[in-house]
Amino acid sequence: MPPPHAAAALLLTIVTFILFAQGRLRVEVICLVVIGVIALGFYFFPLDGANTHTGMEIAFGGFGHEAVITICSLMIIGRGLVSTGALEPASRLMVSLWSRSTLLGLLCSILIGAAMSMVVNDTPVLVLTLPILLNVTSRTNYPASRALMPVNFAILIGGMATTIGTSTNLLVVSLASELGMKHFGVFDFADVALAAGAVALPYLWLVMPRLLPAHSSVATEFPRKFSGSLYVDTSSVVAGMTMQELRTRIGDGAEAFGVTRGYARIRRPDPTFTLQPSDVIHIEGSANDLRDAAARTKTALANRFALRAVRPDSGDDQIIAEVVIGADSSLVGQTIRSAQIAEKYGAVVIGLYRPDRTFHHGVLDTADERLEVGDVLLIQGPPERLKTLQLTAGAMVLEGASEMPRNALAPAALLIAGAVVATAALRIVPIAVASLAGTIAMIVTGCVRFDRIGRALSSQVIVLVAASIALGRTLLDTGAAAWLGGGLSALLQPFPPAVALAAIMSFAALITNFSSNTAAAAVGAPIAVSVAHQLGVPPEPMVLAVLFGCNLCYATPVAYQTNILIMSAGGYQFRDFVRAGLPLVILMVITLSLLLVGKYGL
Repeated sequence: MPPPHAAAALLLTIVTFILFAQGRLRVEVICLVVIGVIALGFYFFPLDGANTHTGMEIAFGGFGHEAVITICSLMIIGRGLVSTGALEPASRLMVSLWSRSTLLGLLCSILIGAAMSMVVNDTPVLVLTLPILLNVTSRTNYPASRALMPVNFAILIGGMATTIGTSTNLLVVSLASELGMKHFGVFDFADVALAAGAVALPYLWLVMPRLLPAHSSVATEFPRKFSGSLYVDTSSVVAGMTMQELRTRIGDGAEAFGVTRGYARIRRPDPTFTLQPSDVIHIEGSANDLRDAAARTKTALANRFALRAVRPDSGDDQIIAEVVIGADSSLVGQTIRSAQIAEKYGAVVIGLYRPDRTFHHGVLDTADERLEVGDVLLIQGPPERLKTLQLTAGAMVLEGASEMPRNALAPAALLIAGAVVATAALRIVPIAVASLAGTIAMIVTGCVRFDRIGRALSSQVIVLVAASIALGRTLLDTGAAAWLGGGLSALLQPFPPAVALAAIMSFAALITNFSSNTAAAAVGAPIAVSVAHQLGVPPEPMVLAVLFGCNLCYATPVAYQTNILIMSAGGYQFRDFVRAGLPLVILMVITLSLLLVGKYGL
């Protein structure tokens, strides 16, 4: 039987896992209760030879742990990459590839998602990729349900290849360092993870889509078609192009149907018509189509009159929102130009949609079109300005506004993120120091505004990691981990170390699919070290077995937050994850175990 403190720690761990698996209470509530129980338990029943402050340090020390600092810093850096649009070139490449071949597009989406998640946390990568996948699958009539899950799992596989890919990796590496092991470098186990990913690639690409239902997301209904304008200046790549070259450059999304030059309005210009600076190109398409067209042509998505009043590429955070004109709105009967929306509210109208009829290219300049009840304006501007517009002009801002990236700062964001990865990979400074320095650089350069840092941080992740560290230290300091390690080693004694490694990885994978992966990591890491010492083998492969096992969260939708994000978007049910994800878990356990055994000569 374990000692009293160890038995209490094991009981708390079991109860925590049950509460996580039931899902009736919020994760943060469970974590805070666990921290409180540990603090009170050590306060009234301290360990032998320890004072009351030691228990407090164990309970609350996770909040000041370098893993929490590193995770928060990487969240902010990831926010900087997303808010500046630094990853959008890769996104546009995905759209281009999908339009050529759905099979090639799915393969490239899988590879790009996995590559990006090696240096950026999994969740921001999926948040960036999800709307793009929904857009391209709707254009190509490919079922969204057969694309979202393979790409999501590829992102998770890519994330486990580096120490900074997921918060779970950082936690396991930090715990291993505390247990006396040497600190893992950023790419120390990337070879094993990438080799396993190569084995899993055919399954993700060719087999998994066949196991999933073929239906499109409700989010892929026909989007509104807005009439908008592109303003050509000297920096635009389309200056000097013909209309035919322009249409090729834009692609299949938006349609260019007219040009205004000076006071002359040219409807359906000849394909050989050459564009000049100060021309206004009139286009029609969905909100995403208009944004893609502006990005591809490097033009401003607004009419020239609005650009004189406000610059959409200013340093303020910008969003694009749909604003509907109500019956009591003061904008009814006015034109966009006469209403002076740009001058009064600091926001730019970049598109106009009329529900009862489309413009059918009959109106070239929407700035002169009188607004009617039910018209929907596509407006870009700071969130507070749009709220002022809603209150003052009686126009309702619809839900689902999307943030506009500050593209001018994208090179700085990429440089900062690259410097963080490079300095950590070369072990010039610890990853905690590198990521914190990168966060400071993101704030100083304006890639992330200080008052918007809260958007990047996840309180749930912070509390979860802190509670996991406290629970892990409790299992270690009470002797519960050593007791479990002794039991597992006795159970696994007749078997070779390779079997013990596979058993530990399977145990971690089982826990992570029904509970928290960070909690499983906090419990599994000290047990893995104890088992390694009991069997007389190096601890590194056993700890990596825990790290990889905690990342194999493919069999249930509650195993990881990205699974929950795609569940509604792809219309998945619980059994879809089991049917398509469980074979992947088994495949990865076998492959990773063999690779670790071969690498460490077990």
